Amino acid sequence: MAVGMKQTLSLKQALRMTPQLQQAIKLLQLSRLELETAIRKELVENPVLEEGMEINNEDIPPEREHSEQDQDPRKQDEFEWDSYFENQQKSRETNFAGNNDEIMNYENVIASKETLHDHLYWQASLYGFNDEEMMQAHLLIDYINDDGYLKTPLESISEDEGIPVDELEGTLKLIHEFDPPGVGARDLKECLLIQAKHLQEDTHDFVTLINNHMHDLEKRNYPGIAKEMGISVEEVVDMCKIINTMEPKPGRIFVSNDTHYVTPDVYVYKVGEEYVVSLNEDGLPKLRISNFYRNMLQAEEKKEGKKAGEAQDYIQDKLRSAVWLIKSIHQRQRTIYKVAESIVKHQREFFDKGPAFIKPMILRDIANDIEMHESTVSRVTTAKYMHTPQGIFELKYFFNSGISKTGGGSLASESVKLKIKDLVDNEDPKRPLSDQKIVELLKKDGIEIARRTVAKYRDVLKILPSSKRKKYF
Repeated sequence: MAVGMKQTLSLKQALRMTPQLQQAIKLLQLSRLELETAIRKELVENPVLEEGMEINNEDIPPEREHSEQDQDPRKQDEFEWDSYFENQQKSRETNFAGNNDEIMNYENVIASKETLHDHLYWQASLYGFNDEEMMQAHLLIDYINDDGYLKTPLESISEDEGIPVDELEGTLKLIHEFDPPGVGARDLKECLLIQAKHLQEDTHDFVTLINNHMHDLEKRNYPGIAKEMGISVEEVVDMCKIINTMEPKPGRIFVSNDTHYVTPDVYVYKVGEEYVVSLNEDGLPKLRISNFYRNMLQAEEKKEGKKAGEAQDYIQDKLRSAVWLIKSIHQRQRTIYKVAESIVKHQREFFDKGPAFIKPMILRDIANDIEMHESTVSRVTTAKYMHTPQGIFELKYFFNSGISKTGGGSLASESVKLKIKDLVDNEDPKRPLSDQKIVELLKKDGIEIARRTVAKYRDVLKILPSSKRKKYF
């Protein structure tokens, strides 16, 4: 009995925390413009929130009472908020106002448009696949539609491409770990199961619910599901709330015919011999808890009666939502700051000398450095931009697979692309360089690269084949 009660408490505890943790994850992957829109929406919908000049420690009220069950979820909070507020204040004090104002006055906007397939190819290049696995990953990604689904049966792909089904299945499982969560699923059920796995560790009840009760879910037959699963209706409702927030079309966020204009999330300044990282918080609403509702809650706690209780519950619910939103925003900003700071540390030569000196770097390098999961780093690098002395770059730009050099070591793929571009820019237009000739020229510089890789990089750079670059007069 004790074990059963413990498991039930653990489930309830996980369910209570998951929506808030999911909100933090969603905020983390929003672009700066999307974040501002989300904050404005919350300001309208939650009366406890109001906009102020600064967010201070006192704007986040302490929880009044915590049962023993509440302690573990609080420990799951990845950041020490008091320390973060202190660090943010120090950061503002140490920023050089002249440099900051100078940068902020620019119209620093660049166009950004990335497809789902671009995003998946990029993740595959950093996953550590061997050549055979990479070929299979690219093949499967090509079959994924704009909604993020793999609708073509693996048996058909196997027959057409001559690759065993079990190998394709193994590679697809790895793609299921990619961002956005649920990508590569073959149907809605698998899509939801993948997202459930991303959200929390213990997914046994979610698996049972999604696998066996989808029809009842559609009819909202919660009592029937509860009876079949042997759990309470409240637990079923809690799980359904989470499922309803999942994305049924993971690729939808990449489907757009519009060009999105973005401003940098992070600025990097050179001060003396060091680089300083500063978050761009210009224009983001500064949230705080309304003193009016804070005082009202204290007054309600002194009252007795049903109506007072209902008012108190409403305010408490809105207060919890407001507090978690403020914390989630700070968590997002600090995570971006830590990732940016680590990038600057790893890519010092890039900041000193330019793109030709960018180093090979994968998500794991940054994840290990800042002690976060690779999926977190992946979310941070998407749709986040850094203003540097070398120009404005998306954070994911700094992640490159390595190309081996004959003398040992490796060179970032981005550097190799720049070398290929430089060779083509300086070729004789009447005798353009073939892909094989480029391979040979790169080899003289100690860069070992296959001809098909040169062709792939040339396509990425939008450079035509030599036959189409040749000029006869």
